[in-house]
Amino acid sequence: MDIKRTVLWVVFSMSLLILWDNWMRHNGKQSFLFPSPATQQSKNASASASASATAAAAANTAGPAAAASSAGAGADSATKHEVFTVTTDVFKADIDSLGGELKRLELLQYKETVHREHWYDAFLELAGKKEVPVATNNIVLFTETAQRTYLAQTGLLGGTFPNHKTNFVAKPGPRSLDGGNQVQLVLESELNGVKLIKTYTFKKGDYVIDVKHDVTNNTAAAITPSLYLQLIHDGTKPQGGGMLSGSTEFYAPAVYTEDAHFQKLDFEKIEKGSDSHATKSDNGWVSVIQHFFVSAFIPQDKTAREIFTKKVDTNLYAVGNILSMGSIAPGATTSLNARLYSGPQESDKLEKIAPGLDLVKDYWYFAIIAKPMFALMELIHKLLGNWGWTIIVFTLTIKLALFPLSAAGYRSMAKMKVVTPKMTAVRERYKNDPQKMNQAMMELYKTEKINPLGGCFPVLIQMPIFLSLYWVLQASVEMRGAPWMGWITDLTAPDPWFILPVIYAISMFITTKLNPAPADPMQAKMMMFMPLMFSVMFFFFPSGLVLYWVVNNILSIAQQWVINNKLIPPEHKVAAK
Repeated sequence: MDIKRTVLWVVFSMSLLILWDNWMRHNGKQSFLFPSPATQQSKNASASASASATAAAAANTAGPAAAASSAGAGADSATKHEVFTVTTDVFKADIDSLGGELKRLELLQYKETVHREHWYDAFLELAGKKEVPVATNNIVLFTETAQRTYLAQTGLLGGTFPNHKTNFVAKPGPRSLDGGNQVQLVLESELNGVKLIKTYTFKKGDYVIDVKHDVTNNTAAAITPSLYLQLIHDGTKPQGGGMLSGSTEFYAPAVYTEDAHFQKLDFEKIEKGSDSHATKSDNGWVSVIQHFFVSAFIPQDKTAREIFTKKVDTNLYAVGNILSMGSIAPGATTSLNARLYSGPQESDKLEKIAPGLDLVKDYWYFAIIAKPMFALMELIHKLLGNWGWTIIVFTLTIKLALFPLSAAGYRSMAKMKVVTPKMTAVRERYKNDPQKMNQAMMELYKTEKINPLGGCFPVLIQMPIFLSLYWVLQASVEMRGAPWMGWITDLTAPDPWFILPVIYAISMFITTKLNPAPADPMQAKMMMFMPLMFSVMFFFFPSGLVLYWVVNNILSIAQQWVINNKLIPPEHKVAAK
């Protein structure tokens, strides 16, 4: 068996698999690398969760939606409501007086990205026949339009109390920072003698919004309300983005508790009532995640809560918490605090906000490599301030770290070149008996002290790094829209002029020429075509990934020259000639 050829085919097949999977997602079809998220509990746990959720819903007037309908019926539905806009240096938030819900949230420091939908768009643009528009609109998370519904709602359960369908009145006050460090919006609503005060606190440079709820009992009897915090999202799948460009969009609810850990859910399963997740805790958070961004309600810690998911309307779903506020005596007030994070999936910020929140940043199965890899890249970036140069220095660092292993591999390749005539003779002698041919080859390797896998090490050791870097580029909002220099304006998007793929093909061709020629003619032809095949695939890969591979190849050429001239014994060079 020719192990090196097998390894090369595996590398090539893996690249084709990634390319095909992204083409499927690009055309709105189900990914076979990313099936609908599997839940992490058994059917028995699912049954228990369902029973618990049903009991909780019954105890709380059938949940937030039903309570809203009940309370809404008692309110004046004809009352006009207004929208209050709060602006900070990172947010522009619209909060509706009806329910005090956060109905629109614009991120002022993040622009929408525009990627070419087809590879030939770059050729058309280069020829002056097409102009790709520059993104000017800010990213909008919470919104309510014909295409997308995404809202943050809170309210009371346990009676006809104020909720997200009750009209609120805003207290006077500033609606922007105005040179300060924070701005508050205070909303009040009273229904049947129960007053709810919602206080939204926005802070300078912070994507965390503090949401405080004060409940005052102005009735003659004690009340036992519960507070719900929920994120509402539609189940419509987003349009596919550019292939392998880092623009593939998605939306998914997710919950986290210390016991059950991170659980990514699925709108389709919520629709069918087959989703399974933790249902009770005194810690954790609920969220809706999407590519590069996340919104998460984080109740105050050590507060008992129910965790629910449910369908609230046609193609509309909720994920949230229900927190008991205990018994509130007549004339008394009880408060509950929560935080709402809505912003980018920046690792250093998420880790500090809440335990496990950084898990929304999805590195797929490569997290064990990708996380430390990104941590190292962040350190380099702090020194250089440019993600393109960071990738180059990172590649150099990895290359130096792996130099001893690569050197051993190249020495093995040099030995293979020495014994190539003997290998050819063995193949010729046993060409009609593959079993004896393999036995003779193994004896030859043993006699000549050759590791048949040695020449594959330079390729094998690069694959986990290559795939992990792919997911780092896919998941890291820090690199979203990050330029390198000149024509590379977004390292998570493909090279618009295909310069890096062409350089890669040239460097790969040189590397192939420096290696010993394979004895197998078919393998030799494949090695000649590999640079072309990979360079075509790299037309669709993020330019940051292609930059890594180009630099890696250039360093490999220099490394191979050093090994050939400094480390390979002279007798092997003479024998090879």
